[in-house]
Amino acid sequence: MNWIIELLTKQSFAQTIIVFGLVIAFGIWFGKIKIFGVSLGVTWVLFVGLFFSFMGVVVHPELQDFLKEFGLVLFVYTLGLQVGPGFFASLNRNALVTNMLAGFIVLFGVITTLLLYYFSTNSISIMTGIMSGAVTNTPGLGAAQTTMTNLHQSSEETSLVTLAYAVAYPFGVFGIIIAMLLLKKIFKVNIEHETELQNKLANLREDRVISKHLKLENHQLVGKPINAIFEIIKTPIVVSRMFHKGIIITPTPKEILSENDVLLIVASKTTFEQLHLLIGPESDMNLKTALDSNLVSNHVVVTNKNITHKRLGDIPEFNQHDFTFTRLYRAGTQMVPNGNIMLQLGDTVKVVGTKESLERISSVLGNSLKRLEVPDIAPIFIGIVLGIIVGSIPFQIPNIPVPVKIGLAGGPLIIALLLSRFGNQFYLNNYTTNSANLMIRELGITLFLASVGLSSGSKLAAAFEGGNGFYWIGLGIIITIVPLLIVGIVAKHFFKKNFFEICGLLAGASTDPPALAFALKISGNDIPSATYATVYPLTMILRIIAAQLMILFFV
Repeated sequence: MNWIIELLTKQSFAQTIIVFGLVIAFGIWFGKIKIFGVSLGVTWVLFVGLFFSFMGVVVHPELQDFLKEFGLVLFVYTLGLQVGPGFFASLNRNALVTNMLAGFIVLFGVITTLLLYYFSTNSISIMTGIMSGAVTNTPGLGAAQTTMTNLHQSSEETSLVTLAYAVAYPFGVFGIIIAMLLLKKIFKVNIEHETELQNKLANLREDRVISKHLKLENHQLVGKPINAIFEIIKTPIVVSRMFHKGIIITPTPKEILSENDVLLIVASKTTFEQLHLLIGPESDMNLKTALDSNLVSNHVVVTNKNITHKRLGDIPEFNQHDFTFTRLYRAGTQMVPNGNIMLQLGDTVKVVGTKESLERISSVLGNSLKRLEVPDIAPIFIGIVLGIIVGSIPFQIPNIPVPVKIGLAGGPLIIALLLSRFGNQFYLNNYTTNSANLMIRELGITLFLASVGLSSGSKLAAAFEGGNGFYWIGLGIIITIVPLLIVGIVAKHFFKKNFFEICGLLAGASTDPPALAFALKISGNDIPSATYATVYPLTMILRIIAAQLMILFFV
């Protein structure tokens, strides 16, 4: 039995892996416990790590440091890959306003933290830890620790940052939910009425992609190719079906128009005002359900990586006349396909054409979900390497003794966002299935949380001596709730955001999945998810940079 006692107690690589395994396993199990319907999830790994450390468990320090940094990199990189497509797809006027509001939440949180710093006796490092915990932002904690290490701060001070984070975190999660409930009370929100109003507004959205049957009554277009319409209408449109000379076809841009042709057009809602003036009124004919049509439609998933780095217009197989791409779905957004779009792995394309053409196009696009189940690991690690390089670039700021770096939390996140959008152009297909991405992401965050817990728990008792721990909790609650209430009220009264969007904004600006789950539960729809995904990437970057700058300017 001596050998197993030695294995569990003597510092070694094997002992470290066993301890990490136990901490993560127990943390995940405890994370399934719900309090008032809310679970702290993976954050329990941090608390279990603190408990193990408090009980005197010590692991190999060098391996612990490696697992912490590597876990953080895996987490932020896969997070960037997940939210990147939706982030770029949502960069419209409305998203800019939403991101601006999220930026104000971050700014007010920093201002609140600094005010409390000046009126309290806590060091800026402790206040940074409280702030990161109060807004449930783990990468911000990692960035603060990295910056303190670069400034050669003591290990004791670094541990206090982790303890302050751990103490403030649970109340940060519930503070966000409390802010949502307070705003619901302040705005006197009726969920059913709000849902009905939101559905009406969704149908009125000007950028919504719709389809209409238009009858050609403009004699000036008769005898001209469909291209003439495309040249006049500058925004992307698709003619998916056409009733032409008694039959239904999928026309090419060179198809000659005839009087009384009926065109089924897919375009944004605002474009149809021009199309009505140019082509004619809406027709009663329905080409989708016509019994004499030999056309069918299908949704095809892009799984062939060989076509993902080319423009649609440059792929010869797509320049045929017996099918049409009518819609493109990517990361929860819908768009009208055009020749300048580059497909990405995981895109879904709606195709209309003959049965034979759909079979041919499906083989070109791939349409094999099994291919996507095995991720290409090489581009992921190339992206991680680029992220670490970017994160290590020093930026000199006046009056700062050491150069500023966005670090292992910021660099990989930025590169992942960029590669998720532009990687295909450089033959770096970073696509992973949701399950594979979630697996890597959870592995990364659990390694990081277990590491910071195991390195800080020995000082847990000291954190509550003299009431410091409870004092930190109070400060964290203020940092959590005040900025959320201020921006929530501003978003409602000045920017006319509905309650569901505000809930997603608050959860995203706090980078808090449990708060998003609560928002989805009370709203009963997916609107909070869309707002959450819109603000999450920018907020994550701002939180990381804010934590670093607070340490650099005030240490």
